[in-house]
Amino acid sequence: MQLLTKQEKEKLDRQLKDMIALRPQIAARIAEAREKGDLRENADYHAAREELAMLEARIRDLEERLRNASVVNPEDIPDGMVFLGSTVVVRDKKTGDTECFRLVGELNGSAFDVDSDVMEVSAASPLGEALMRAHTGQIVRVSVPRGEIHYEIIEVS
Repeated sequence: MQLLTKQEKEKLDRQLKDMIALRPQIAARIAEAREKGDLRENADYHAAREELAMLEARIRDLEERLRNASVVNPEDIPDGMVFLGSTVVVRDKKTGDTECFRLVGELNGSAFDVDSDVMEVSAASPLGEALMRAHTGQIVRVSVPRGEIHYEIIEVS
């Protein structure tokens, strides 16, 4: 089961709706290309059929993800506990540097927004797994390729 925030689920629902709306357009392109004659050498026909097949695969994938998704209710999360949708300020115990992360179920494609000091972190990533269900004041260990990082959780909102 995949956990999602309400906003992430709404985004996936919109994507699915948009993809389903493309079906008639691609079907019309296939019909138009079919009318041009010999299908064996009709590049437009084959391209449109391939596009439809890829669209159908993405629709099936999205439907499966939504079927197996569970939306997290922020009211069910205790204060000071990191969970999906939480913004977390941490301090690196070794360097003293502070960083700000937002724990998400689904990365939206721009994990670091240049207009924001908050980096989105997937709950499935090593950092996300270490932060999930941790509390303010707790020290978490994150395994990274160059060793381990120890973060103290300063603030959860």
